[in-house]
Amino acid sequence: MARIKNIELPSEKHVCIGLTAIYGIGRSLARQICEAAGVESSKKVKDLTDDEIAKLRKEVDNHLVEGDLRREVSMNIKGKMEINCYQGVRHKKGLPVRGQRTNRNAHTRKGKGKVVANKKKAGK
Repeated sequence: MARIKNIELPSEKHVCIGLTAIYGIGRSLARQICEAAGVESSKKVKDLTDDEIAKLRKEVDNHLVEGDLRREVSMNIKGKMEINCYQGVRHKKGLPVRGQRTNRNAHTRKGKGKVVANKKKAGK
């Protein structure tokens, strides 16, 4: 049972896949970390020795991950919102930030459709 940065790595997965459970580590960075630590990336997490886990921990410490990365990202977003740049305004309004269309998609950002009260047509 390997714990790195207070995240328990899934024991049935390969090391390079298990490392992606840590926020800020993707597949390519996980592969680089395995190479730098001298750990076989095809090895299962449950088969790692304490020495190998220590090497992985030391290597992960060289990168910005988990809480520090989350904090930095949220501070970047708050900074954009404070200076009222285009992206900051989109964040405030809860709309897509990176130029996506919104008239028929973007329901994950915009939420469920808001019902507008029926307007009665002028009678004849």
